[in-house]
Amino acid sequence: MDSSNHKFYPVHGFDSKEYLETYLSSKPDMDFRDDSIKFPMECLHRAFSAGHIKGDLLIDISYGSFIHHLYTASGYFKQILVLKVSEQCIMELNKWINTRTGAFDWSHIIEYIKFTEENSDQCQDKDMTLKTAITKIMKCDIDNENLTDPEVLQPADCVISAGFLDLISKDQDDYINNFRKLVKLLKPEGYLLLIGLLNTTYKMVGQEKIHVFRYDEKFARKVLTDEGFVIDHCAVKKRKVVSYLSDYEAVIFITAHRK
Repeated sequence: MDSSNHKFYPVHGFDSKEYLETYLSSKPDMDFRDDSIKFPMECLHRAFSAGHIKGDLLIDISYGSFIHHLYTASGYFKQILVLKVSEQCIMELNKWINTRTGAFDWSHIIEYIKFTEENSDQCQDKDMTLKTAITKIMKCDIDNENLTDPEVLQPADCVISAGFLDLISKDQDDYINNFRKLVKLLKPEGYLLLIGLLNTTYKMVGQEKIHVFRYDEKFARKVLTDEGFVIDHCAVKKRKVVSYLSDYEAVIFITAHRK
């Protein structure tokens, strides 16, 4: 890990509301719309609409307090369990769940879904559908082999992880070790959906530079295959917008299952 002035997410956290406003808002000058909203949501829609990724339980373990990637997933799983390393992220999510004053407004995501999903007449119910599907938001600890110790979770039919491994890993060995902990949440026949940033070292949140572990597509693929997964689909979207806020080169989306 670059030891200059980068903050380490599991230790220092960041302002979760500031992150949402910077990378996921509806503001006209939001530079990352295609990479942080459009691309992952299109990939998730294709993955779920194929019909074989579904079941009783989905576990989402992503950094920050974003939930836009779960709108499509909520139509394919009876329950969604959300794991977070940050208490602030849990508080931010609970604001949205309980429709409290100051909660982040995700209505622009509902509008976007209308253009990507065939059942657009049901889009107005998406917000409540997702809130109902999220049955629990829990804190997890990356230092434990069982991330939710002492509680042992029911294995999930599917695990989604967006950027989590990127921000909690310091080097290759750390990434692999964290990956092994993450996939313990999954049923033997379950599906893993990974979203990450390629060849990046940081993300800015406010005035803070947050460490991101740098890796490429080859490394991501190798970790999955070495750990017994078959890659069903891999998509990479190269970055087009220049911004000092992050130095990533591309966004990667992988769908995989165990052999």
